[in-house]
Amino acid sequence: MPQYKAPLRDVRFLLNEVFDYEGHYKGLPGGDEASPDMVDAILEGCATFCEEVLAPLNLPGDLEGCTIQDGEVTTPKGFKEAYAEYVAGGWQGLSHPKEYGGQELPMSLNLLKAEMMGTANWSFTMYPGLSLGCMNTVFQFGSTEQKNTYMPPLVSGEWTGTMCLTEPQCGTDLGQVKTKAEPVGDGTYKLTGTKIFISSGEHDLAENIIHIVLARLPDAPKGTRGISLFIVPKFLVNKDGSLGARNTVRAGALEHKMGIRASATCVMNFDDAIGYMIAEPNKGLEAMFTFMNTARIGTAVQGLAHAELSYQGALPYAKERRSMRAVSGKKDAEHPNDALIWHADVRRMLLTQKAVAEGARAMIYHAAKLADHMVAGVAEGNKAKYEEYDDRLGFYTPILKGFITELGLECANIGMQVFGGHGYIKEHGMEQIARDARISTLYEGTTGIQALDLLGRKTLLQSRGKCIFSFTNEMIAQAKPHLLDGGPVGKMARACFKRALQWKWLTLQIMLRANKDRDVVSAACNDFLMYSGYVMMGHFWLKQAIAANEKLAKGGKDSKEFYTAKLQTAEFYFERLLPRADGHKKTMLSSTSSVMQMNNEHFSFN
Repeated sequence: MPQYKAPLRDVRFLLNEVFDYEGHYKGLPGGDEASPDMVDAILEGCATFCEEVLAPLNLPGDLEGCTIQDGEVTTPKGFKEAYAEYVAGGWQGLSHPKEYGGQELPMSLNLLKAEMMGTANWSFTMYPGLSLGCMNTVFQFGSTEQKNTYMPPLVSGEWTGTMCLTEPQCGTDLGQVKTKAEPVGDGTYKLTGTKIFISSGEHDLAENIIHIVLARLPDAPKGTRGISLFIVPKFLVNKDGSLGARNTVRAGALEHKMGIRASATCVMNFDDAIGYMIAEPNKGLEAMFTFMNTARIGTAVQGLAHAELSYQGALPYAKERRSMRAVSGKKDAEHPNDALIWHADVRRMLLTQKAVAEGARAMIYHAAKLADHMVAGVAEGNKAKYEEYDDRLGFYTPILKGFITELGLECANIGMQVFGGHGYIKEHGMEQIARDARISTLYEGTTGIQALDLLGRKTLLQSRGKCIFSFTNEMIAQAKPHLLDGGPVGKMARACFKRALQWKWLTLQIMLRANKDRDVVSAACNDFLMYSGYVMMGHFWLKQAIAANEKLAKGGKDSKEFYTAKLQTAEFYFERLLPRADGHKKTMLSSTSSVMQMNNEHFSFN
């Protein structure tokens, strides 16, 4: 089983030497409390908790899974104790308001925490993680009474939360939601319906679970315009904050899943369950999607987490396992064969994992700074600021969620490949990473949904290409000072400069073609997303390479060897992974006829 070790050297390099998080925090309201010493203490404490408590539960939790009896779910051995330790450490309220018991530190610190926890044990991390959407919704749209009732125990972690959205008949198309909400007359509603795929819908970790539920009022318009949002607690809450009667919402079943088996994914049945409206009638979907960008960044973290964990499993195995001699000649003369790491193809796989993990981390940490400003806008009641950063973050999120999870899944499979046949065996833990990673490309919107969002909605409809042009201008500005440099940084800068111009041109080409053939958007969107991801990661690898090169010349906080390895990993990315963008470029520009011409009846001749 991979022995997780928090990659604190790389985290500190990004925070301190690439993105200047110290200066960033000073510019946030209340950010002064996130001093370098405080941030370092949080990183060290979280790393210890993840390495010593969560990581050892990952494999046994997968083997045991969750069980259900009479609607009550039991989590694997050790999870309840680990969650109690998590609550006692105050980890849940890290980035939530002090008035509700939180520490009110920047939201980005919560993402740093989520990366370490998710890499150590993604199944466990989903229990407190699903509460974030619930808390964010109550915080922004709840009444004063609702906030005072639900926020303190959610912030402390004594209670957890869920988002109950989809149903058997609708999947991503939430306009088909059928769950009914009948007004009782006293300000409450009775909800009836079934929700599926509800992560943490029922468990034994916390004394109460607060469900945020999409449902329709009796006179609601059809489609997405007729959906309202409700708070439905597992146990009703008395006026003094104590728990009252059991509500009529229960888990009908546990989903039998390919991976994340220690996370309880439930079918939830609402049978005249008492609920309380949150936000305005028939505007529930709008309220629910308010923090969807941050939820999708959270899923992008899963792609990073599985790339990192699979790499941490594959690297020591490649150093220890011996097989044949290297093609270039004997490397370990004292042994009859050489370690796997001497074989060029194995090094290619390891470097792919390393480049993806470190490139994805840089992309997410940059987006986390935007999220800090967005949340600050909410806290300040500054709608203009919130909308500005939400829009900026909205460009990143489909790329982060779609691209990074696809590459995270690839890296999980690479880890199995390094192990050979042993990677297929449960006790090594590598096949679990691949199974756990598979869901990341599906939930919170499949890769196809993210691709349509990026090309169809964000690029063509909302901005007419401006979101791409704005980011590529940032790429050009970063590359320009280094275009004439010798050595690897200059070569990378020139590659980024050319890709920025190419990305602009491709966007214009797709826009022109879409005016004549609407199928172009759907046929090209996946390749457009992946192309965008490879080019964006190149931009952030150049940013890291510039920083590492500067530290090699002037000295930095880490060793010469660390910065050299960073530059060499960047070179590998530009020479071996970025060229994949060319295939996506060619495919997205090809005619839609090869996709659309076949008669539906001719897909099969059975």
